[in-house]
Amino acid sequence: MSKGDCLNTPVSARFERIETLSFDCVPHQSKLFLDYLKNPLALRKYFPSALHSHVDVPARVPEVLENYKIDRNELADALLEMNKRWQAGPQTLENIEKLRQSNSVVVVTGQQAGIFTGALYTIYKAISAIKAAACYRGRGINAVPVFWIATEDHDFAEIAETFVQNRNGCLSKITMSAASETAGLPVGKIVLDDSINESVEHLFAELPKTEFSDEVENLVREAYQPGRTVGDAFALVMSRLFGEYGLVLFDPLNEKLKQLAAPLYLEAIEKSVEITAALLARNKELESDGYHAQILVEESSFPLFWLDEAGKRHALRRSKDGKMSAKGDEKQFEIDELKEIARNAPQRLSPNATLRNVVQDYLLPTAVYFGGAAEIAYSAQNAEVYRILGRPVTPMLSRASATVIEPRVRRTLDKYNLRMADFFCRPENLVPRIVEEFLDSDTSEIFAQAEETINSQLNLLDKRLTEIEPTLATALAHRRPKILYHIQALKRKFYNAEMTQNETVKRRLEAACSSLFPQKGLQERKLNVTSLIALHGDYILRWLYEEVDIDTSEHQIFYL
Repeated sequence: MSKGDCLNTPVSARFERIETLSFDCVPHQSKLFLDYLKNPLALRKYFPSALHSHVDVPARVPEVLENYKIDRNELADALLEMNKRWQAGPQTLENIEKLRQSNSVVVVTGQQAGIFTGALYTIYKAISAIKAAACYRGRGINAVPVFWIATEDHDFAEIAETFVQNRNGCLSKITMSAASETAGLPVGKIVLDDSINESVEHLFAELPKTEFSDEVENLVREAYQPGRTVGDAFALVMSRLFGEYGLVLFDPLNEKLKQLAAPLYLEAIEKSVEITAALLARNKELESDGYHAQILVEESSFPLFWLDEAGKRHALRRSKDGKMSAKGDEKQFEIDELKEIARNAPQRLSPNATLRNVVQDYLLPTAVYFGGAAEIAYSAQNAEVYRILGRPVTPMLSRASATVIEPRVRRTLDKYNLRMADFFCRPENLVPRIVEEFLDSDTSEIFAQAEETINSQLNLLDKRLTEIEPTLATALAHRRPKILYHIQALKRKFYNAEMTQNETVKRRLEAACSSLFPQKGLQERKLNVTSLIALHGDYILRWLYEEVDIDTSEHQIFYL
């Protein structure tokens, strides 16, 4: 597929222009994800509730309501308590009250509690859920957007870094640290220490100084303070960013919610052998169909973690004698012991990746989930867990995916007739094109003529030598690539010399690459939202909310 075939250009009132790019043209996409985007209904073997579009979701609301058994008042009370702690606005509190009504459903998305909200795809997930819920309300469905904060995850390294574009337009990494004794704790329980102040100062030293700097500083400094948990800091920022849209935030570590989830934990323990067997079979199916299994499952796998007295999370593994061993701990359990914990102390248990979504959709009347490529892959596996636990499988829709192109980057693209997809190759591959078309076309033409002349003369020589002595022609065939190699090497040195002499052009291309395909990945997988707010204020979120198309299966490109 050519780059021209990849692009579509919708009309926008907020952005100079919008383009969409097929994921077929974006590097590093999994086969399962691409096939799902093309036709999810063709993959119902793995996604039994697959939908063609988000507009098909209202048709499954009766099934959701019929299968939802949680006490809505207990759910709403827990959500009210935590969202008030995160300074929720009236729209969010109103949405929580809606969840008490027996006809309400939720549109869910979620992400880990990354520093300063992590990468931009967290923002696009929230926008997807909010827009879909608004759409369903317009069709008479009592729908509420919910963001599940993955506070139970214990991989601190995954949430401890993010990136911003600094004052030179290059990428800068911002990190936070945690004390060694917090290793293994669910990230939502890790308390920020004084080192978070250094992270915040580093952020603002890197961000450009603009009229919106105070706005960003207030947003970040109010949330990321010593003594506050990682989960609470993340939630406070998300509440500020999306409170006006009524986004309800959900922390699964909440003990009231753990009590509500206890019956499902108990059933998962009772059926753990069956769950593991089904997942192993599903992984074989995926692999035989040419797909990659996202979640590693082994014969000893168990669907729950155990939390020790210090609150640290340990994977449980089934030994040959049928007991459960806690990884990294000498503790062992009989199945009956784990069942007792599920009944009386469910806060000591935590679902693994295969069970997490099932718990989510047990606790919430979920009509649809918006996720990324990895979550779609998870869904292909954990559909089997839903089946074994007798739960309806929640359909998965691909979240909005986007790149925002700043005016200075747009000017570079326009000046050199480039598009975002041009940066998917190695940056140095752009150099010949820029030199030949814009910097020194005369010398480039001389090189082209020289190559043509040399090839022509070598062809004549080859013909003549073949007539005189074929072995000489063979010798020429061996030497010909070396002759042409030296011309190519000289041409590359010419290109580099031109770029060195045109330092401004080089900097512009490097800045564009940093913005459009940082570290060989999409912008949304690296850049933090503070980069956008620092340049445009929180207006940028409103513009994105208005313009993001949640019904497209393509990557959206917004030119400011």
